[in-house]
Amino acid sequence: MDEGDLYDGIRAQFPLSFGKQSKTLTPLEAIHRATRRQEASSPNPSSSSELRNLNSLKHPKNDEFSQVARNPNYLPEQKNPNFKREEQMESKIHVSEHEGLQNLDGGDGEDDDDGVMIGPPRPSDLEESESDEEDENTYRIPLSNEIVLKGHTKVVSALAVDHTGSRVLSGSYDYTVRMYDFQGMNSRLSSFRQLEPFEGHQVRSLSWSPTADRFLCVTGSAQAKIYDRDGLTLGEFVKGDMYIRDLKNTKGHITGLTCGEWHPSEKQTVLTSSEDGSLRTWDVSDFKSQKLVIKPKLARPARIPVTTCAWDREGQCIVGGIGDGSIQLWNLKPGWGSRPDIYVEKGHTDDITGLKFSSDGKILFSRSTDGTLKVWDLRQIKKPVHVFADLPNNYAHTNVELSPDEELFFTGTSVERDGKSGGMLCFYDRKKLELVSRVGISPTCSVVRCAWHPKLNQVFATVGDKKQGGTHILYDPSLSEKGALVCVARAPRKKSIDDFEVKPAIHNPHALPLFRDQPSRKRQREKSLKDPIKSQRPDLPVTGPGFGGRVGSTKGSLLTQYLLKEGGLIKETWMEEDPREAILKYADVAAKDPKFIAPAYAETQPEPVFAESDSDEEEK
Repeated sequence: MDEGDLYDGIRAQFPLSFGKQSKTLTPLEAIHRATRRQEASSPNPSSSSELRNLNSLKHPKNDEFSQVARNPNYLPEQKNPNFKREEQMESKIHVSEHEGLQNLDGGDGEDDDDGVMIGPPRPSDLEESESDEEDENTYRIPLSNEIVLKGHTKVVSALAVDHTGSRVLSGSYDYTVRMYDFQGMNSRLSSFRQLEPFEGHQVRSLSWSPTADRFLCVTGSAQAKIYDRDGLTLGEFVKGDMYIRDLKNTKGHITGLTCGEWHPSEKQTVLTSSEDGSLRTWDVSDFKSQKLVIKPKLARPARIPVTTCAWDREGQCIVGGIGDGSIQLWNLKPGWGSRPDIYVEKGHTDDITGLKFSSDGKILFSRSTDGTLKVWDLRQIKKPVHVFADLPNNYAHTNVELSPDEELFFTGTSVERDGKSGGMLCFYDRKKLELVSRVGISPTCSVVRCAWHPKLNQVFATVGDKKQGGTHILYDPSLSEKGALVCVARAPRKKSIDDFEVKPAIHNPHALPLFRDQPSRKRQREKSLKDPIKSQRPDLPVTGPGFGGRVGSTKGSLLTQYLLKEGGLIKETWMEEDPREAILKYADVAAKDPKFIAPAYAETQPEPVFAESDSDEEEK
């Protein structure tokens, strides 16, 4: 056997890609450079990394070798935890063009041209560099890079990230919920499941359970649904009777829901609010019964919707935003009633869209469609601590959130018709109560929901309008962990020749012309018989004058009779005859020869007496 044939025989047992050199993987720096935000991509000459690159260009030797020569204790970034501090030290090093020596600049404005100083920088220089870095990264907001989770066709009105940071839920006005998994998602950023909880109802709120094994879905219908982690329906809560006036006697909500949130610690309790003017708590183990019904305090008896609701961190307090602009707070305790413990009559001048407690339960943040964000101290609730205005809000689901360390609180803004700025995230300092930064998210779409995940250290913001919707994720490769960093670095799997599948052509034996029966013409004949033109069927007899486009009558009517009638030669007398007289002509015949009803009542009924015609008297 020839050696070439032997090689081909052995080679045929392996796929075509066997033995080929794979392409080098794209470095993470290039991947994150592609997702870098335009606002954050502007060069910052004061950054230590760029100064290090400039110094390495000035030095005649290699980069790593020169650093070892300058500092014998040099180690890479992974092994030396003080790498950043050494980086700052390197930024102070300058290369002398004449002597070729390394000098250190004092930092206090005095230059040492005569002497050469070798060693660590002065303490004042080190403190200044550290203070500058702290000023730049005081709040550590991850804003350098950005990715977008797309898929919705309208504004994204609901957002939920589980506590582990592996799965993201987004609900939209297009009636769907999309589920994203960072661990199984590649750089295409596509969802692995799509749900439609209620046909024709917008998704208004999503909330994970404390154990992240289930989530609550609130839509515009009167019934909330519970799904498991994979998107399978576990059940839906019962609907109440809309004809019962007292809401405490109904089994559930009777109109559309507005908001819902899972209990922060109890995995069996959820809270919902509705347009029927009530808040209810439910037991997830029993979908047919509710635990508690809360009716807000109103100035006059009516049904004013509850626009939003929230738990505090301990789950012992419930707050609700009422449609009349009031904020009401209830403490859950034994012997509890519907009367609110804290009542703010005129919290906002319009609908309240978002409420958020601080972790200590002393501060409350409220967001409204009147374009304001208010900070309340629950110990002195008569008036807000601070009011932030000029925050346009056109959506009923715009919320307010806190940073993981609760030094910042932030919210989104909507796009105005005449405004030049798009949807933004506004960050505020909680202690100083002042604006820290405005981050532009979308130039044409409004920012509705926002979140800052503590484990991932990534900021989520949902945007959209009538034509598109998406979830923007802001992260920083040096500050964030997992989440977007995992899926962006995972390239989509390329199709190989082994994935090619030939679809065989299956031929039915009776479909071949050889075995095919001759087509039956029975149906064609039946169809042609029903067609009056093809069958040449004669005209059917006419049942009345002018029927079917023909004139005359069935009893021997001829064309000559029709023409004589039209010409006036044959007169129709029945048109001028009195109807009463025409009926009385047959009275004698009916009396002599009764056929139908008259014979049965001939012996018992009196004789009919007809009134005489008074037509002659009227003529006189």
